[in-house]
Amino acid sequence: MKMKLQVIMNDDLFLRDPEHTELGRNIVKYSIQYIHQFGFEAFTFKKLAEDIGTTEAGVYRYFENKHRLLTYITAWYWSWLEYQIVFQTNNVNDPVIKLKKVIKLLATAVQDDDQTSHVNEKLLHNIVISEGSKVYLTKQVGEDNKQQFFKPYKELCSVISAIILECSPKYKYPRSLATTIIEMAHLQNFFMNNLPSLTDFSKTKEDSDIIAFLNDLVFSSIKKR
Repeated sequence: MKMKLQVIMNDDLFLRDPEHTELGRNIVKYSIQYIHQFGFEAFTFKKLAEDIGTTEAGVYRYFENKHRLLTYITAWYWSWLEYQIVFQTNNVNDPVIKLKKVIKLLATAVQDDDQTSHVNEKLLHNIVISEGSKVYLTKQVGEDNKQQFFKPYKELCSVISAIILECSPKYKYPRSLATTIIEMAHLQNFFMNNLPSLTDFSKTKEDSDIIAFLNDLVFSSIKKR
C-alpha cells in the first residue's frame, strides 16, 4: 500500500485550497510543468487555463496572481524537503553523519516522490533552483513575511541549524551556515549547468563533486579552532 503525503499550506497563499479539487491539483501540477519548460516570465494563467481545459477566471479563483502561485509551490517544496530531512535523519545518532546526510539531500538531484501524485518534485526542484529567489526578491517581501509566506523555508533552516549545533554547540552562526548550505547547493548546481566559468564542476557535472565541496566548506567552518 502506497502512503500519501499531505503538505499543510498557509491559507493566505491561495483563495481556494487547490488540494481539495481536481482542478486545483491540476493547476498546481501543470503550472510546475509549464514553469519548468518555459520559465516563470513566460508563464501566464491564460496559457495554463488553455492547457488544462478551464478558463482564466477559473485559475484566478484559486490564486490571486502568478507570483502568489510561485510562492505557493516554492513553500510546498521547502515543507516537503524538511520532511525528507527529518525522516532520513530521525534514527541517526551521530550529528556528523546527520549533517552529511542533509548536505547530500540538498546537493543531489531530486527524484519524483510517489507519495505526491500531482507534484513532480524533480521538476519543482529545478524551478526552486532557477526561479525560487523571485519569491522574496520583491518590493512586497516585508508584507509577505508578515503573512508568514516564508515560514516553511525558515523552519527548514531551523532544522538544519539545530543539526549544525549538534555537531558544534559553540558555533556562532548556525542559521547563516544553514541558509548558505541551501543556497550554495542551488547556486553551484545552476552555475554548473548554465554559467560554467563560475564553478569548478562544469566538466564533470557530478552531484558528488558539489557534495564534497559543501562538506569541505561546512566542516571547515564548524571545526574547533
